[in-house]
Amino acid sequence: MLKINEIFFSIQGESTRMGLPCVFVRLTECDLRCTYCDTEYAFYDGVERDLESILDEVKSYGCNLVEITGGEPLLQAEVYPLMTRLCDLGYEVMLETSGHILTDKVDPRVRKIIDMKSPTSGMNRRNDYRNLEIATAGDEIKFVLGSRADYEWAKKVIETYKLTERLTVLVSVVFNDLAPQLLAEWVLADKLSVRFQLQMHKFIWHPETKGV
Repeated sequence: MLKINEIFFSIQGESTRMGLPCVFVRLTECDLRCTYCDTEYAFYDGVERDLESILDEVKSYGCNLVEITGGEPLLQAEVYPLMTRLCDLGYEVMLETSGHILTDKVDPRVRKIIDMKSPTSGMNRRNDYRNLEIATAGDEIKFVLGSRADYEWAKKVIETYKLTERLTVLVSVVFNDLAPQLLAEWVLADKLSVRFQLQMHKFIWHPETKGV
């Protein structure tokens, strides 16, 4: 059984799959409290569901791209067999995880989007940097930045772990906190080999809209 906050069909708003139709499976619970969290409603609210009912609902949307998100999905042990079942069924599976839980048990067919928490988040101390060491070429490392200090921190992490030499690095701003133009200019000035992104779904729909 898994405690599910919501399952919905929408446009992928981030990552290298940005702009593609995607089925999102949002799990309940998170043990972080980031200052800029936009999914606090997933901390507690949810319904217990078995794997078959989840798989049936995912199938009903007729979409091959599936993202497992939260909350923090890796807090629920049954998420691992869910991801494996989805892979076995031929889905392209993405996992959005906060990066403070070691991802070594995740099915290798899953594309991990590892969200490393910046100082602005208030959760920086919780990062498990071993995730950067074991990340593979198909994974993506995300930095959500709220200040110049965050940017300098991210640059140091990228350099220390040689991230841009091994995989895709995503950088974005804390929505309504840091001007996107500023971050874009910093990236260009430093010639960083990163993918600048905005949360597309927050421009299509109202930023506080659920299920999109």
